[in-house]
Amino acid sequence: MHDLSLKIALIGTAGIAAQWLAWRLRLPSIVLLLIAGFVAGPITGFINPAQDFGDVYQPLVGLAVAIILFEGGLTLNFREIRETSTAVRRIILISGPLVWIMSLLAGHSIAGLSWPTAAVLGAILIVTGPTVIAPLLRQARLSSRTASLLRWESIVNDPIGALAAVLTFEVFLILHGGHEASHLAMMAPLALIVSVGGGWLVARFLQWAFIRGYVAEFLKAPILLVAVLLAYAVTNMILEEAGLLTVTIMGVAIANTRIASLVEIRRFKETITVLLVSGVFILLTASLTMDDIASLDWRVFAFVAALLFVIRPIAIFIATIGTGLSWQERLLTGWIAPRGIVAVAVSGLFGSALGAMGVEDGSRMVAVTFAVVILSIILHGFSLSPLAGLLGLKSTGAPGLLIVGGSTWARKLAAVLKDLEIPVLIADRNWNHLKEARFANVPIYFGEILSEDAHHRVQFHDYSTLMAISDNDAYNTLVCTNFGPELGRSNVFQIAPDNGTSKRQAVTFTLGGRPLSDPPLTHYDLHMKELEGWDFRVTKLTDDFTIADYRESRSEENIVLLWIRPNGRLVFATTASTEPAANDRILSYGPNPRGDTPN
Repeated sequence: MHDLSLKIALIGTAGIAAQWLAWRLRLPSIVLLLIAGFVAGPITGFINPAQDFGDVYQPLVGLAVAIILFEGGLTLNFREIRETSTAVRRIILISGPLVWIMSLLAGHSIAGLSWPTAAVLGAILIVTGPTVIAPLLRQARLSSRTASLLRWESIVNDPIGALAAVLTFEVFLILHGGHEASHLAMMAPLALIVSVGGGWLVARFLQWAFIRGYVAEFLKAPILLVAVLLAYAVTNMILEEAGLLTVTIMGVAIANTRIASLVEIRRFKETITVLLVSGVFILLTASLTMDDIASLDWRVFAFVAALLFVIRPIAIFIATIGTGLSWQERLLTGWIAPRGIVAVAVSGLFGSALGAMGVEDGSRMVAVTFAVVILSIILHGFSLSPLAGLLGLKSTGAPGLLIVGGSTWARKLAAVLKDLEIPVLIADRNWNHLKEARFANVPIYFGEILSEDAHHRVQFHDYSTLMAISDNDAYNTLVCTNFGPELGRSNVFQIAPDNGTSKRQAVTFTLGGRPLSDPPLTHYDLHMKELEGWDFRVTKLTDDFTIADYRESRSEENIVLLWIRPNGRLVFATTASTEPAANDRILSYGPNPRGDTPN
């Protein structure tokens, strides 16, 4: 018992350590989780999941996968899908089934898999892994349309691939699980009715209970988690493995409700999902044996090559006919499709289930999926940026500014930058704080900028710098600390803390961002200067009008915030190592003399 407790603790420790290290090194977390699992399992033999956990191993993995798939469904908002392009919808609706069919045929004919194993694997390979694609897109700085195609496909295909795998497995159970042929027509609709209807009814009941106030706020997230587990288990009692379909439908249904506490629920499920994804991936990797690895012969690698170089490109080219995409966009989209954690987790679940049902090569599914995941991450991860540059699909716009915290000051600054054709976005959790920006047609994001929703919806690669100016000093520090490793500590700025902050209340100097201005300005200072009529001014330096001339022409109160290089790069005064030069445009903030208008 003590040994098992230690192993569970070490699995959790290794999983979170891998996630943290991947964040620091800007690597897909799945790579480090893969290494951790290989070390714990096949290499050292420290963990043998089937032996260590016994009969509870498979149910535990099933429950974890159910929560992961519920999380995938919870990110799927129908309103956002309707707003995406025709190309995104056709990639989802047409290329997915094509990948499924062609992967099934290739798995059987090339990899030598049995028809049941090839069919389930083909369904699983529809997924393209948002946890892998999102970091790649952030580093590659693709054009907005190409990035949107890849990003939304990965989000939507997670639950769709799982649903396809569930349906395929259900058909297998009907055909080979002891049911009579006459029951086929009844059992297939029953699976859909129980799963889809049950998931929708549970979601609607929870929505009704939450909105009517029958559940306390602090109990909503725990009740939702228990409801997911219960719905999964009960549905499985009616029809084997249909619970995965149920929980995915639950996630989709809840994502499209108007529950006021949905943000808090999402934050909770993000935390629990990170823990489960880390643990499940290590366990599934550790469950591999040297025999499984040895089974990866040339036929498996030929199958992976066919999947990456033939099946995916053909499916994308067919699906995007007549969508208005250029051949460069179709080529890049057809190539980039790294698989991730959900593919491995679902393959482990169904691989074991097929093996238990007497399919001899069912256990090979996990090894084959691992081969797809590893090779796709390596090939797509290292080729995305160079190929996008070669095809002219990298973002050519000037690096922009992300402003966290809505206010009149933020709106005015954003409007000036927008006029200068600098990408800018104001993010705030309070809808009223964004009112002025919305009226001025300034781009906004309403929600928590640190949330997974923002991770999927905001094109972070368009912004090279961040400015945290909310009225909460601790929150500004948190935002800058979070984005520091992504953008660079010298590219995240925050307003000065409130003057009343004591040394005991102040955070350590190792946290937060760089000072926004010199002299420092607090949120209160910005508000008061707005009342005094201060405004932003843009002044272009020339060979005849130098920085020295600029300073002589301005009052001592004038504050130089930043200057814009001819290439559009933003240079903040508080971190600049050189002076502004000719053709640089200085953006300052200061009193507006009577009769004078901003440049």
